[in-house]
Amino acid sequence: MIMSARIYFDNSATTPLDPQVRQAMSPFLDAVYGNPSSMHREGLEARQAVEYARSQVAALLGANGDEIIFTASGTEASNLALWGTVQAQLGCHVITTTIEHPAVLQTCRALASAGIEVTRLPVGGDGIVDPAALAVALRPTTRLVSVMAANNVVGTLQPIAELALITRNHGAVFHCDAVQAVGKIPLDMGRLPVDLLSLSAHKFHGPKGVGALYIRKGVRLSPLIHGGGQEKGLRSATENVAGIVGLGAAAAIAANGMSAETARLVCLRDRLLDRLLQRIPQAYLIGHRYRRLPGHLCLGIDGREGETIKLLMALDDAGIAVSTGSACSASHGGEPSYILSAMGYDPLRARGSLRITLGRFNTEKEVDHFIDVIAAQIN
Repeated sequence: MIMSARIYFDNSATTPLDPQVRQAMSPFLDAVYGNPSSMHREGLEARQAVEYARSQVAALLGANGDEIIFTASGTEASNLALWGTVQAQLGCHVITTTIEHPAVLQTCRALASAGIEVTRLPVGGDGIVDPAALAVALRPTTRLVSVMAANNVVGTLQPIAELALITRNHGAVFHCDAVQAVGKIPLDMGRLPVDLLSLSAHKFHGPKGVGALYIRKGVRLSPLIHGGGQEKGLRSATENVAGIVGLGAAAAIAANGMSAETARLVCLRDRLLDRLLQRIPQAYLIGHRYRRLPGHLCLGIDGREGETIKLLMALDDAGIAVSTGSACSASHGGEPSYILSAMGYDPLRARGSLRITLGRFNTEKEVDHFIDVIAAQIN
């Protein structure tokens, strides 16, 4: 258990490193220092560690080890998925949504600048894509559809299985940015018709600076990074062995404890929401009530949306870390959220969300203390 005087409720931005993950990484920061591409004993030790971690990540996803490519981040994994698919199939049409993470939206903007046609699907007021909208948007030239599993700001879950099946039946490739979802909800590639899936270790208690891309057998990609041919030629560079080991350990921990941890987080989330709405009647939930990540809440406070930054700083002064939205968009904190705007919120309300995200080391005591503190600030 991680003990701290502060309360950390910003687990969608990043999660604290699990002590078991740190322990697994430790030898590869010092004693086991070989290059995995080297043929001597030190290199072989490093290679064995990388391949074992690959099998751990594959097991979490219900995939095969040779379908996992390690990257430096979830952002890189999504870039490889999108650019790699387009470069392998020039002259194609790409479909995404209006509420994707910048790792996908900005890449799609770059694709559009390169002459690729891009369609952005709308979402409803609950932040969910209508599969019928995807079916209508498909064209004969559509080669790639990219829809996130769970939204980073509002926490809503997309109907990935249905969207991916529509895409597969059309003959296109389906990419899923699952950075917020992996390790928190079951994602079985043996059952889901997903072709490409991005993940990042630091979102489920692994280290920062390491991610992975699942690539279903038979899917063709072109590399973004050229060099020594590591990772099946799709991601050249000497592997970050310690980081990869940490990702593997985090994946194994998540796989072994997911059912119990999901149930615990749902109980904590619902306790927080129910008690907060009782204490602060003007508060309202943003996004779908139940189709959301286990530990994720996005809230607004009617009539007080313009004071959200002030509230966040007051909570920080009281020893509680929350967010007003995506950590990747913090430099645009004064602007309306493009995600809430896409969901139909007016500019004032789109500026005023408070994101509260719980994780493995949060407790009922922390939830109850948070409610007392925020109620005192609002009332």
